[in-house]
Amino acid sequence: VYFYPKDNTPGCTKEATAFSKLKRNLSAAKVKVFGVSILDEESKLKFAKKHNIKIDLLADPNHKIAEKYGVWKEKNMYGKKVFGISRESFLIDKSGKIVKHFKKVKPEEHAKEVLDFVKSLRKK
Repeated sequence: VYFYPKDNTPGCTKEATAFSKLKRNLSAAKVKVFGVSILDEESKLKFAKKHNIKIDLLADPNHKIAEKYGVWKEKNMYGKKVFGISRESFLIDKSGKIVKHFKKVKPEEHAKEVLDFVKSLRKK
């Protein structure tokens, strides 16, 4: 599960398209990807169609999921304090246990980072 601030923004688009490009590899590694942001389902559908996003995008308009994962945080935007989703993700095993929390995420590199981490687990 990865959390991203907003549909159709540059960083969020890079991250979603990177996960989409690696979807086959992630699926082969038995990883199912869900992207979560606060915008509604209609926004998710438009975003997915516009950028050919192949992963599941989930709407969290009341930020309840984000709050449960601790990624609904105060941010400083142009000198003003606002609340929003922090770009973080969680690798969760079949039993629901969090295996890895990725706290500092670079949108264009994160999908590969997740795939590499999962592959490293298989080698152990």
